[in-house]
Amino acid sequence: MPVLSIIACEMLEDELAYVLSEDHDLNQLIVVENRQSFRFVRKLKSRNCQPRLFPLDKVPIFLKEANNSVYNSVSVNLLKLLLKFPFFKKLTPNIRGKSKEKNKEKPIVVVNTLKLGLHADCQLLRSEIYQNISKMAAFSDGILIFYGNCGHSLRNTEADFKDLPCSLYFLKDEKGEIVDDCISVALGGNDTYAKVMQSGSGTGMIYLTPMWASSWKQMRMESNDTSDFNDNFLKKHYRKVVKISNEISMGSEFDKNVLNYARTFNMSIAEMEESMKVASKSYLNAKNDVCKKAVSD
Repeated sequence: MPVLSIIACEMLEDELAYVLSEDHDLNQLIVVENRQSFRFVRKLKSRNCQPRLFPLDKVPIFLKEANNSVYNSVSVNLLKLLLKFPFFKKLTPNIRGKSKEKNKEKPIVVVNTLKLGLHADCQLLRSEIYQNISKMAAFSDGILIFYGNCGHSLRNTEADFKDLPCSLYFLKDEKGEIVDDCISVALGGNDTYAKVMQSGSGTGMIYLTPMWASSWKQMRMESNDTSDFNDNFLKKHYRKVVKISNEISMGSEFDKNVLNYARTFNMSIAEMEESMKVASKSYLNAKNDVCKKAVSD
């Protein structure tokens, strides 16, 4: 069975929960158990996804057991029964081969979410992602980095891991470029992001997704008064909040959080309707490629 691992920014957990809930062709969904995983798991369950939780060091053990048991299911007992009949003895190799191919086509997805706020320190962000790539490569056929390029902190990742035994995948827009950050993901790519910023005609704009809107107070407390959350800086340079609405942003809580942010920093509110195309397409491309390679092996 192919294994696609995902190293995800907690800020993008809504997008990831959405794309995983839309995928009804998984063998297993595993979430690495850590401090960030519990809210993510609640969101998955609210979308009728039932993941299994394991600490990172236990994931390889589960995968090994799952792989060993693939061909030892009830169907094997049925085959043993059918082997008593001469007609089925001739068919057994074909049946067994098709069973193996079917199991190989459905991947196991392993999700490891990293904490909010790492983007404030590009070196720390890169270090955390690199450590987890090294750990997860041992049991993965491919790893999707569910992050933007966050201050170009990941621009050399492919070169740095050129000898990695598994493939690396990234969140990319329609031009095949790694998206700049989580806002570029929400807006549909780097070109759209640039156009939106230019449309402000010099007006400073802050962009809020549901996770940004619900998490800014927490990040503000942990930010040591960086410019992202400094009252004087924001009130001086920014005049507008852009509320990014899409398939995951329905409900009054998002409205309330955006309004609270706007009032705190004396900003007006604009709204944009966008889609999940960057997150969905990047995930499906990574999954399909991993499965294709597994079938060809």
